[in-house]
Amino acid sequence: MPDAILRIALPSPLRRLFDYRAPPGVPRSALQPGARLRVPFGRRELIGILIEVTDHSEVPAGKLKPALQLLDAQSPLPPALFKLCLWTAQYYQHSLGDTLSWALPVLLRQGEPAEVRQERFWHLAEGAQLDDPRLSRAPRQREALQTIAQHPHGVAQQLLGQLQLNKDSLGLLHEKGLVRIEIRRHAASERHLNWLAEPELPLNPEQRAAAEAIRTGFGRFNAFLLAGVTGSGKTEVYLQLIRETLEAGKQALVLIPEINLGPQTLARFERRFNARIALLHSGVNDRERLDAWLAARDGEADIIIGTRSALFTPMQRPGLIIIDEEHDASYKQQEGLRYHARDLAVVRAHQDNIPILLGSATPSMESLHNAHSGRYAMLHLHQRAGGAQQPRFLRLDVKSRPLDSGISAPMQQAIAQTLAAGQQVLVFLNRRGFAPTLLCHDCGWLSECPRCDARMTVHQRSGELRCHHCGHVERQPSNCPTCNNVDLRPVGAGTERAEERLGILFPQVPVLRVDRDSTSRKEAMTTLFNTVQRGEPCILVGTQMLAKGHHFPRVTLVAILDADGGLFSADFRASERMAQLIVQVAGRAGRAEEPGKVIIQSHLADHPLLVQLTEQGYFAFAEQALSERRSAGLPPFCHLALLRAEAHKPGQAEGFLDEACSEAELLLNELKLSGIELLGPVPAPMERRAGRYRAQLLVQANARAPLHRLLGSWMLALEQMPSGRAVRWSLDVDPIDLF
Repeated sequence: MPDAILRIALPSPLRRLFDYRAPPGVPRSALQPGARLRVPFGRRELIGILIEVTDHSEVPAGKLKPALQLLDAQSPLPPALFKLCLWTAQYYQHSLGDTLSWALPVLLRQGEPAEVRQERFWHLAEGAQLDDPRLSRAPRQREALQTIAQHPHGVAQQLLGQLQLNKDSLGLLHEKGLVRIEIRRHAASERHLNWLAEPELPLNPEQRAAAEAIRTGFGRFNAFLLAGVTGSGKTEVYLQLIRETLEAGKQALVLIPEINLGPQTLARFERRFNARIALLHSGVNDRERLDAWLAARDGEADIIIGTRSALFTPMQRPGLIIIDEEHDASYKQQEGLRYHARDLAVVRAHQDNIPILLGSATPSMESLHNAHSGRYAMLHLHQRAGGAQQPRFLRLDVKSRPLDSGISAPMQQAIAQTLAAGQQVLVFLNRRGFAPTLLCHDCGWLSECPRCDARMTVHQRSGELRCHHCGHVERQPSNCPTCNNVDLRPVGAGTERAEERLGILFPQVPVLRVDRDSTSRKEAMTTLFNTVQRGEPCILVGTQMLAKGHHFPRVTLVAILDADGGLFSADFRASERMAQLIVQVAGRAGRAEEPGKVIIQSHLADHPLLVQLTEQGYFAFAEQALSERRSAGLPPFCHLALLRAEAHKPGQAEGFLDEACSEAELLLNELKLSGIELLGPVPAPMERRAGRYRAQLLVQANARAPLHRLLGSWMLALEQMPSGRAVRWSLDVDPIDLF
C-alpha cells in the first residue's frame, strides 16, 4: 500500500495546499480531515489543518518531509464551520490555511489541546477531623480546613483568592493528609428549566409585531432587517427571541460592533437569563477565549456574545444569529482575511438553516437594498419604547462666530441651561487628542509625520505629537524646528481640548472624556459609565465610541461640535457614515421621561444633506442616497474589489499594479467576461503611510459572478508575478474603505 500523502492547509498567504508524509508511527486510519498537525516549514514549525489524505503528490517522494505530530484525533472544527471557512476563503480570494487559522482561537493555532482545561480542586481528605490536634497552634490552617469542608464538590484553584485561602496553608494541610487534590475539568452547569431570571418587559404593538414576524421564521433560514429608531427597544425584541430560542433547546449568537459594549451587554443578558453565557472578543485573554469557544462547540454555552471574530465560534445546536448595529464599519476586517462579519453571518445562517436578525437605527445602504429587493424582510420600529420622545434637532450656523476650543457661545449657553436643570450633556467630537496639528505662528511650519502624508496630532497631557495613522510618537517641541521660534500653537480642537475647556467653563460638574486614549485601561469604561448612571449632572465628551448602543437616561442635550467632515469627501460612503454617526449620537438624548435636544454646529448649516437629515430623518436621506448610487452605478448597485500594493520605494507599487492591470485585461479577453471595468492604478489618497508608498487598482463589475471568475484566475497569476515579490499586496473584496 503506498504511503499516505497529507494535503495540509498552512497559515500562509499562498493560496495552495502543502504535501507531507504522515508522522512516523501514525496509522492512516487516525488521519481525519480537519485535524491539526505540527509540520516543518523552512526553518520554522507551523500548525496546519489536514484537508485530505491521498496516495499521490506532484512533489518528488525524496523531497516530501514527514509531519512532526498529529495533534487531534478528530477535527476541532465542526463540519458546518469547516464548510463556512471553505466558502470564506473562496469568496474573499484568501488562503484556505490562513482562513482556517482565523477561525481558530489563538491557543489552538499554537498547538494547545482542543480540550477544556483541567484544574486543581481541593477536597477534604477522607477521615480528616476539623479539630485535628495538629492544628491547635495553626489557626490559619484550621480556618482553611473549615472553608474546604464547606464545599463538598471541592474548591477550584482559581477561587482560592476569593475565599481568602492561602496556598501555603493548603500545602501544609496536604502534607498532613487533611486535604487531597483532584485534577479534573469544571463540570458543565445544569441547564435551567426556567430561563428567565427577571420578568420580561411588555412589548408595544410595533415590537410585538416585529417579534411575531421573526418568530414565524424560526426553524429555517430567514433574514430580517429590524430598522428601529434609537431607543425603540430593539434589544428587548432580541432578548425575547433569544428566550424562545433557548426554550427550543437551541443556542443564540449575538454580534456587537465594539469591545466596550461587551460588559454592558453581558450584564443585561446575565440579569435577564438563567443561562450559560460565553463572551468572546479581543479583550478576553487567550485561555478564557478558548474555554468559551469550546463551551459553545460542545453545547455548554447557551448564548455567545462577541465582536466580529466571534462569528467563527462553533455551535452544537445553532438556533438564531443577531447582528446588533449591523451598519457599523467595525464588522469589516481591514487586515489579513478582509471579511465582513455581517455578510458572512448571513451566509452562515443560510448554511445552518436558521434565522438571522440584523438590527440598526441607521441601516447600511447594502441592507436597505437587500430589503427593497426582497432578500431581507423589513421590520420597522418607529416609536421609542416607554413613551420617550424623539430628540429635537437644531442646526447652529457658526460662520463668523468666535469658537472657544471649538465651542460657540450659544452652545455654551445651552450646556449651562441643561446642567442647571440637573440633567446631563453629551458633547460629541470625532477627533481625539488636544488639537489636529501644531503650527508655528511665525513661519507656518506644521507638525507633519515623518512616515506618513499626514499631520501629527497634539496630545497635551502626555506632551506628545502622535500620528493616528502609523502610531509614530514624538515629544512636543518647545521651539519651531524650522525657525526656532517659540510661538507654537495647537490648531483646531480634539476631545482633550474640549474636555479641558469645559472643565474651566463648568467647574462644578465632572467632565468625563470617552475616547480610545481615556479608556485604554481595563475597567476604565465601566468606571466612567457607572459615574454617568448615577444620574448626577455631568458632561460626557467623546468620539464615536459614545454613539454605539449606550443608554444614558439622564442625557437630554447632545452637542455635536463639528458636522462638516463628511460633506465634502472623495469617498462616496462619507455622507452615509456621517448621517449614521449624527443619528446614532443624537439617539443618546432624551431616552427617558425628559425630552432630548440635539444641537449641530456647522459652517454649512443649510447644506441639503444636513437639512434633509434633521428635518426628514435618516430614511429620507437613505432613499435619496440609494437613488444617487443607482444613477452613478455605485454599490450596492455594482460590486467592487480593490487591489492594494505598497512598497518602500516610490513608483514600485504602481509598477506592480500596471502589470496586474495588463494581466487582468488579458484574462477579461480570454474568459470573455463583460461588464467589468479596471480603474487605475492610482496612488492611494494617503500615498505614504508608515514609511511605505501605496497605490491601488479598483475593479468594478455589474454582476458578482463574472467578477469572481476574473478574481480566481487573476490571483493565481499575481502570485506567480516576479514584481509581486518586491511589494506587499492584498485584495479586498467588497471594500468599504477606498483609502
